[in-house]
Amino acid sequence: MVTQQFSGSPDEADLRRADSLAREIFSDVANKWALLIIEALGDRTLRFSEVLKEVDGISHKMLTQNLRMLERNGLVERTVYPTVPPKVEYTLTEPGQGLRGTVHLMCDWPQKHLGHIEEARGRFTGPSDGTPGPLRASVRT
Repeated sequence: MVTQQFSGSPDEADLRRADSLAREIFSDVANKWALLIIEALGDRTLRFSEVLKEVDGISHKMLTQNLRMLERNGLVERTVYPTVPPKVEYTLTEPGQGLRGTVHLMCDWPQKHLGHIEEARGRFTGPSDGTPGPLRASVRT
């Protein structure tokens, strides 16, 4: 398979520009639910209820909204089978699979660095005995 390359103007793909299509897409997929849905789908095809079980803590409404957004951006394919009740399955498209590698790394990152993050948070907030954390520079107006 050949991945289609972006054929719009360079401005549309420039994340630094507030009005770029790339920034809009980035904003869509750079949320915790979208990342977790992409990670859950992986290289599998899942029904809605299976995705709901895989993504602990997501509500029915948030899963629906994020699956629609991922489908709109061409990252998830939704297949409806004409049965009663209708059977609906979700799978990552080729671009979705391409994004999956990055998402997988992002989902692994917190586990690899959790100890460091917890130590930094402890230093920032101070001990749990109520003594203040590190001194912070005051802002003068």
